[in-house]
Amino acid sequence: MPKQGTSLTIADLNGDAPCCPPLARGRVPAETAAVLAPAFKALGDPVRLRLMSMIASAEGGEACVCDLTPAFDLTGPTISHHLRTLREAGLVDAERRGTWVYYRARPGILRQLAALLTVEPATGP
Repeated sequence: MPKQGTSLTIADLNGDAPCCPPLARGRVPAETAAVLAPAFKALGDPVRLRLMSMIASAEGGEACVCDLTPAFDLTGPTISHHLRTLREAGLVDAERRGTWVYYRARPGILRQLAALLTVEPATGP
C-alpha cells in the first residue's frame, strides 16, 4: 500500500534541491519515479531528444518552431506532436507570439534528471 502524504509533481522539480538521491546511492520513491518517467520517456525518442537539445542550446534560451522545423525531414504536424510531448512531459514551456510558438527548456526538471543519473566516482586508492 502506498505511503500517505503529498505526491511529487512536475512543479516540485523546478527548484535547485535534488528530488531524490542519485540512482547509484538510493532507491527512487515510487511517487518520484511516476513523475520523472514521462520526461525520460519523452527523451527516449531521437527526434524529441534532438528537439530538446536545439531548444536548450538556443541563443537567448528559446527557439521558435520556425527555426526547429527545417532541421528535420518531417511534416509540421509531426514536429508539433513531438513538441507537445515534450511540453506535456514538463520539459519545455511554450509561448505563442503572433503566428509562431517559442519554446524554452525548463532547467529545473533537467537538473533533476541529471542529478538522478549522476554517478559519483569511487573514492579511495
